[in-house]
Amino acid sequence: MTSTPAATTRQEARPPAAAKPVRWAADAVSALREGARLRLDYSAQSLWRVDRMIDGIRDEGPPYAAVRTVLRGLGAYAGEVIVRQSGAEWWATGGDHWVRTPDGRLWDPIEEARRCYTGDGSLRLLCREATAGR
Repeated sequence: MTSTPAATTRQEARPPAAAKPVRWAADAVSALREGARLRLDYSAQSLWRVDRMIDGIRDEGPPYAAVRTVLRGLGAYAGEVIVRQSGAEWWATGGDHWVRTPDGRLWDPIEEARRCYTGDGSLRLLCREATAGR
């Protein structure tokens, strides 16, 4: 009897550093689909909607502590968009998570989501810069 090698899915082939941010991104996608009826499809274009959503949250004025988890999820979502668009991979150290693009550059989409909340960032532009020249 011969055994057939098991098919490796994209998720199974990913480095362990991807586990948490992939989960955070999936949780954000699910929560936005259910709560805000916003569908996110992991496309670069969807980050325009994410930037606008963060602008709306900021305009409502909640304290950072109240939106920290949401911002982490939206940043992880942006990182996952970069990973899928460019063949990048997640890296982690000391509890921080970055995306490393094939050209060796490191990006911090979770921190960029925080910067968006303060009015000084854009996940859409981060993705555009990170995936340029792919």
